[in-house]
Amino acid sequence: MKKVNIYVERKGGVSITKKVLLFCDPGIDDSIAIMYTMLDPNLELVGIVASYGNVTQDEATANAAYLLQLAGRTDIPIIVGASEPIQEERVTFYPEIHGEEGIGPIQPPSNMVYHIYPFDTIRAITERYKDELVIVDTGRSTSLATAFILYPDYMKMVDSYYIMGGAFFVPGNVTALAEANFYGDPTSSNYILQTAHNLTLTPLNCTLYAVLTPDIINDISKSNNIYAFMMEPIFNYYFEFYKDSMPGIQGTPIHDLLTVMIINNPDIVDYTYYDAKVIEETEARGMSYIDLRPTSKKGKTRIGIKLHYDQFISEFKRVMLS
Repeated sequence: MKKVNIYVERKGGVSITKKVLLFCDPGIDDSIAIMYTMLDPNLELVGIVASYGNVTQDEATANAAYLLQLAGRTDIPIIVGASEPIQEERVTFYPEIHGEEGIGPIQPPSNMVYHIYPFDTIRAITERYKDELVIVDTGRSTSLATAFILYPDYMKMVDSYYIMGGAFFVPGNVTALAEANFYGDPTSSNYILQTAHNLTLTPLNCTLYAVLTPDIINDISKSNNIYAFMMEPIFNYYFEFYKDSMPGIQGTPIHDLLTVMIINNPDIVDYTYYDAKVIEETEARGMSYIDLRPTSKKGKTRIGIKLHYDQFISEFKRVMLS
């Protein structure tokens, strides 16, 4: 299932397939984001940086390798990311949400063989693709912040950045105030918000409504999709958690999927433009905020605030059922 670079019709003209370097911590929702990226002919995955977060760095790396092997894409580099945040403290994992190894009840083969690449591969990929490259981060910000510190000139070459993180004046999902990615390493998240150019955030304001339902998953499970066999078991595992944590919900929000999807479909979400910040200390750790006072100036960061659900589902089906 090897992709080739193609030109695709978009609104207002013709554009080339977007090249994506994905920072992630698979994780069920990260895994579905990887599946979508692999199957969308308008996206070309050129590397995965696997880090701690939903699971350990080793487990995240194995999960990424497994998903690429299922697609026959062992040529895509899997890069070793961070194993812990900048702050010296114990990392909390969430097996009740993502499973003991990250993909619900699905486990990569114990005898799976795969090659991992050094962190400097990020610099090499950036140098190769320059302004053709889009960087997406759906996990903790530690690895991406490290890349900015090590390779500042190369990071300036990148076309744009898409980050899943934050909760702006809505409840958090790890504390009452904080979203999990920004809470996991708020210092690194703040650094990215202050440093990255052409930055788009998809916070809980919109990702919480990017809900997949059992009927949609059932359709995909019956399709010829190379990942069809695992869709139902991982969805059901995820759904059990959300039925307890959000009583009455009709499905599961797939936060990281939306972050990848809007690269080529920005009108799925409505945005506001502000310079965002993350609180690093006190009980409000990880809380993201913007200055909404009438005298404050608009910023450059594009922040998703509202999801157009029907468009989201239509795009998901287009890719996953094709």
